[in-house]
Amino acid sequence: MGILKRLSSLLSSPSKADSDALWVTVKCKRCGEVTRARIDLRNDLSIQYDEAGGMPTYFCRKVLMSEGGHCFQRMEVALTFDPNRKLVNREVNGGEFVD
Repeated sequence: MGILKRLSSLLSSPSKADSDALWVTVKCKRCGEVTRARIDLRNDLSIQYDEAGGMPTYFCRKVLMSEGGHCFQRMEVALTFDPNRKLVNREVNGGEFVD
């Protein structure tokens, strides 16, 4: 069986690290529970075109809720990215960022 595993690992593409993702951690202002969310930098971003014809930027909005089930406070996260999909600005309503 070891031979088959080795052969399949050689033929399959190498697993890509989570380099195309950004993890956001937010603490709820009401209950204090910490919630994590994964932002897929390839699929979750919306493009924003500059009216002056400059380089486009990207935007992402996520609404998070505590996973404990006892608090239903919504935490809205707004993220702005540059043309290279690097985080430029972040804002949260209903919580605070935890680093």
